[in-house]
Amino acid sequence: MKMFLLFSHSLTDEQIKDGIENLKVTKFISLPENRQKIWSNIPPELETLKSYLNEIKNFIRLNGNSGDYILIQGDFGAVCEMVEFSKQNSFVPIYATTKREVIEKKDGDKVVKKSIFKHIKFRRY
Repeated sequence: MKMFLLFSHSLTDEQIKDGIENLKVTKFISLPENRQKIWSNIPPELETLKSYLNEIKNFIRLNGNSGDYILIQGDFGAVCEMVEFSKQNSFVPIYATTKREVIEKKDGDKVVKKSIFKHIKFRRY
């Protein structure tokens, strides 16, 4: 079982462990650099993203199998397009859920807030 990574971050150790233990993932596949640039730089002026995302779709079709996971997070329109693509092509679209912990520290007249995000689980779209 593979997990394709359509997002602009690196997986945390907790996410890798969760993927292996709970989703039975044996291989995590990042996009090649040229396709990662496509995903990380969605042009806001485009009316539709169907053809813009074709290189990513083709990469997944060539390297994926029915039932493989696709972790999809990013531009809302691109996420919707790739979730639809995943479902139409028998892939399993997922996203990471997190719990936010906020730490507040008073510094004189200022209050400094720090947010820490902890991975909880992967959830299907």
